[in-house]
Amino acid sequence: MFFSFAVRNLRRHWIRSALSIIGIIIGVVAIASLGIMASSINLLLANVITDVGDTLVITPHTAIGETFTGDPRTAVDAAIPAREVEEIRRAANPHRTIPVLQGADEVEFSRGEGGYAQIIGLAPEDIPVLLNIAKGQYLRQNQPGALVGTHLAREYGISPGSRITVGEESIRVAGVLTERGLAADINPDYAIVVSDTWYESHFGVGDGYSMVVVRIGDIAEIDRVKGVLENQFNRREEVVDIFDSRDMLRQYEEIYQQITVFLLGIGGLSLIVAAVNILNVMYISVTERIREIGVMRSIGARRREILRLFLYEALVLGLIGSIVGGIASAISGYLISLVAVEVFTAGTTFGEGFTVFNLSAVGYIVFGIAFGIGTSIAAGFYPAWKASQLTPIEAMRHK
Repeated sequence: MFFSFAVRNLRRHWIRSALSIIGIIIGVVAIASLGIMASSINLLLANVITDVGDTLVITPHTAIGETFTGDPRTAVDAAIPAREVEEIRRAANPHRTIPVLQGADEVEFSRGEGGYAQIIGLAPEDIPVLLNIAKGQYLRQNQPGALVGTHLAREYGISPGSRITVGEESIRVAGVLTERGLAADINPDYAIVVSDTWYESHFGVGDGYSMVVVRIGDIAEIDRVKGVLENQFNRREEVVDIFDSRDMLRQYEEIYQQITVFLLGIGGLSLIVAAVNILNVMYISVTERIREIGVMRSIGARRREILRLFLYEALVLGLIGSIVGGIASAISGYLISLVAVEVFTAGTTFGEGFTVFNLSAVGYIVFGIAFGIGTSIAAGFYPAWKASQLTPIEAMRHK
């Protein structure tokens, strides 16, 4: 009976009720859809980040982390000497140690198109350890050739057997690399990979290597190897920076959590605004119906029944707004996530066949609905309690 009374009262003031419901819908959609978007980006990045947990990346230590932006010391082209590479190899034994040369040069592709591109030099026997071939074959010892990153190959129509010009040297393309994505060590998707001997003959023998990659066969060994390298090279002063590929995931997860909290906070503020609107609606409803409450109290209605009547009204508003908001958030969250994934993976194939919805996305929708209902009930409690505290005489005297 009291539930039907609550529905009747909401219908009598349908414009006010509709505005409250719209506020709840907006709040639920903001929470759930933004949560779905954050969850989708999290899933996508988890797929894009490769080789997490089995790689140590060693780079020369510079002053970049200990000084101000623009400090000329940060522009020094530091390198790891070949002598230190051998020390790293001995310290990391039996795990694979891969020295990496990195530079850039002007590259001309077919039809005279081109520009500057990253050039990566690796020993031919190390290339299969880090990279996979999509088309063609790996580089062979003592045979000049190049491997082209998948995005460069797609953009300029490069295939195995094509010839490209690096600087002023023409070189044959032996293969096209598989898309690798955001890795902890090298990112060859927009780069050209050549043998270390060709790199040194083209650029000249430099002072050392840009980085050294250590592939750990047993993940349980990664902390031990990292500790040995730290003790050997950085015991007295910082000589090299040793980056654990798991650190990349940790940093990303921290950023993701902060973004998620920020997005959910925006949605929560929207729902709080809706709750204030419900509080206002319920308070006005109590004020307008004081005489009605007095009549109900005089014919025997109890305080808890009056309380229940007004809580039912808040509950109905919350249910309708939250359920509609949940449905709308599923649609809007899906569309927003698709757009975000498309923007994030522009020019790549990582977004193909990517599933936006999972249990986490559904959880955000359920959370948004529950939060909307709970907020509505909480907003309606004080007006409902105030109505239940009116005595019949006070209510009947009200004009």
